[in-house]
Amino acid sequence: MESQNSKLKVQNLNSNLKTDLRHRSYQFSINIITFIDSLPTKRSNRIISDQLLRCATSIGANVIEAKASSSRKDFIKFYEIALKSANETNYWLNLLRDTTSLDKVKVDSLLREVDEISKMLGSSIITLKNRRF
Repeated sequence: MESQNSKLKVQNLNSNLKTDLRHRSYQFSINIITFIDSLPTKRSNRIISDQLLRCATSIGANVIEAKASSSRKDFIKFYEIALKSANETNYWLNLLRDTTSLDKVKVDSLLREVDEISKMLGSSIITLKNRRF
């Protein structure tokens, strides 16, 4: 009975983590869109924000796509793509922060969130790759 309860707790924790990752990546996309819409309309901001919008929203899209994957290998691949998009998002946010006179507090908040999402993705990938069935 104890073993079954621990399995249920682990399954529930994993389910909450997945839901939290989906929710956080979706909310992050919304925050990025709002942030981009507030940028001054300069050519450099427009070009960088296009790249930022693509990679930041790709994180959540790939997390959702993983849910519908047809195999474990496919699932991992979508999470790996989401992680790469998170890394790219980090790059573009740092570039904007360091080259413009934006609200650095807002950019730092977005950077912290993408860092947390990256850690969640990385941890999930490692766990999935090490799990044997």
